[in-house]
Amino acid sequence: MPELEDGPRAEDTLDLPEPMPGAPTTLPEVGQDAPGGAGLGWPTDSVGVGPWEGEWPTDERFDPEYLRHGDRRNVVDKYRYWSMQAIIADLDTQRHDFHVAIENWEHDLNIGTVVRTANAFLARAVHIVGRRRWNRRGAMVTDRYQHVLHHATPEDLVAWAENEGLPILGIDNLPGSVPLETYSLPRRCVLLFGQEGPGLSPAAREASLDVLSIAQFGSTRSLNAASAAAIAMHSWVQTHVDVTAPR
Repeated sequence: MPELEDGPRAEDTLDLPEPMPGAPTTLPEVGQDAPGGAGLGWPTDSVGVGPWEGEWPTDERFDPEYLRHGDRRNVVDKYRYWSMQAIIADLDTQRHDFHVAIENWEHDLNIGTVVRTANAFLARAVHIVGRRRWNRRGAMVTDRYQHVLHHATPEDLVAWAENEGLPILGIDNLPGSVPLETYSLPRRCVLLFGQEGPGLSPAAREASLDVLSIAQFGSTRSLNAASAAAIAMHSWVQTHVDVTAPR
């Protein structure tokens, strides 16, 4: 069974703006949202909204701390002042039917960016395959709103996917791979990405129903994992989502 990821650890880092000259350098503890951004040493009016003006709303989705101090999180306007739990609950009613899995054998710096992109494209879940610990820096706190599961081995991912009836599609520029641009991506699937550098492991290739390649035209042999993941996820969206529908 896959294991749900726990919250951020003390050794994980966040991408935060540089503090203003002369400002305190102490940052909030990892795992805190620091409502309003006050005391962090950068302008509090640069992102988001300030304290709620007028009578507070009674809807339970609104968080009193954000209403009181303002909301400087990197969330869309619809979710301003909402609690994290309320945002997750709302996202869970809309999540798309594709999953993203990425191998993690060497503490790949790309994983955080993949998680952030999965949040942007509203993946059903992200699956970390290999080492449990992963670098959250590039996630920019979006992992809090995204379901992240852990599988110790590719075989564990395969067992989970088979139980869910989901085909695994590897993404890598390998001999014999099928062009992503001409492939009919199924609505329900797992997009599997390899470690930066070596790409998909032999076990991951074996686990994949098909391995898909991304067309390239320059001198570099491959895209980095985060870029490849963004392209593949967007390809799924183009195939299955009516982007003109109101959201």
